[in-house]
Amino acid sequence: MRLRFRAAEALAAVLLLALSAACGSRLPESDFEHDDRTPAPRDAAPLRVGIITSATSPVGGSAFTGPRDGARAFFDRLNARGGIDGRRVEVRSCDDGGSGVGNNECVHKLVEEDEVVALVATTALDYAGASRVSRARVPDIGGQPIGTAYDTYPHLYGIYGSLAPRDGTPGWDGRLYGGTEVYRYFKREHGARTAAVVSYNQSASAAYARLVERGLRAEGYQVVTEQVDFALPNFRAVAADLKEQGADLVFDAIDGHGNARLCQAMDEAGADVTAKVTNVQNWASTVTDAYQDAPRCRNALWATGASRNYEDTGHPAVREFREATTGLKTHSQWQLEGWAAARWFTDAAESCTTTGITRACVDAFMDRSQGYTAGGLLLPVRFERLPEPPKSSRTCLSVARWQDGKGWVGQGDMNRTCFTVPQLAYEP
Repeated sequence: MRLRFRAAEALAAVLLLALSAACGSRLPESDFEHDDRTPAPRDAAPLRVGIITSATSPVGGSAFTGPRDGARAFFDRLNARGGIDGRRVEVRSCDDGGSGVGNNECVHKLVEEDEVVALVATTALDYAGASRVSRARVPDIGGQPIGTAYDTYPHLYGIYGSLAPRDGTPGWDGRLYGGTEVYRYFKREHGARTAAVVSYNQSASAAYARLVERGLRAEGYQVVTEQVDFALPNFRAVAADLKEQGADLVFDAIDGHGNARLCQAMDEAGADVTAKVTNVQNWASTVTDAYQDAPRCRNALWATGASRNYEDTGHPAVREFREATTGLKTHSQWQLEGWAAARWFTDAAESCTTTGITRACVDAFMDRSQGYTAGGLLLPVRFERLPEPPKSSRTCLSVARWQDGKGWVGQGDMNRTCFTVPQLAYEP
């Protein structure tokens, strides 16, 4: 089972800055009751796909654009090689502005007006139009699970898979489940025993911190909790206490700017740790600039995820991605996952060339794509509809560590870094 805490991780990374600004009201569901199930015409040229991105959301212009950029790079290369069965892929992008209203407008434009055959690499702060996409039976392929949509609706296929019933209710009766493999990894591989969790005195931050604390305690860690004022955070006091407590690991439920300030304070206090653990959204080449004032903490940054390290150019699928994205100013794990999403759509579409590339055919491929890896870029993805949540699961993990001069250095084979861990419930 893919780590369902990934949804909570991604949301926690952006929600702090977006709570008040990105709560756009949702349009009434009655506005969308018509059911547009018309597939894209078989003889259409070019083949249209849609990408919805919260590119101009309140959390900043680059926070959500990685998956879009990776997917576009894949389609550009695909078209240069002749497209799919001789048909060029035409990408229709839509910026929803990070609001629910904007998201519904994007869904209307792409699904109903442009009649895209699929959505690819969706990265939306408020995926308010998800139920509409599902009702139209448009496959949404490889989206980032920032919210609960990919564990709620059929025809939506998140980049990490799902075992939930997806019957219109998130997870199982409104509860999602996640494993403790990240904490197990650091305990087994690095002997970590004490972990600190840093959060703001703000509801979203505190809720995610409690989730991390539960997972750590389930793995037998001594947990040190640190909370700072959202408006006037005293990171120096936190850093001093981390040193005093002898924390091996530091997890956080704070924003990127706060993380950089925390790391600077840790360097100044001499609070050295085995790992300052971050998530896949921060697994990017921007580390040097973001943590320029904290060299020791910067070189203690570790990231975990469910996709192959974008720096692993010894792998042919990663090498192809990097060669196609040399023009980008930065590289990130989210770009690689967007590339993988585009490849997933392409594999689905190519399976339909003899019968016609329709929404229904692409969706059928997605629904049966058990163990899909995008040529080794992803850990095997599963889509099942289990009536009951699993109590435990064997889950694998991709791990990388930042090192100056080398970038993100992979730590072992992600297909062999696996653990059977308990699944803990949480309410999104």
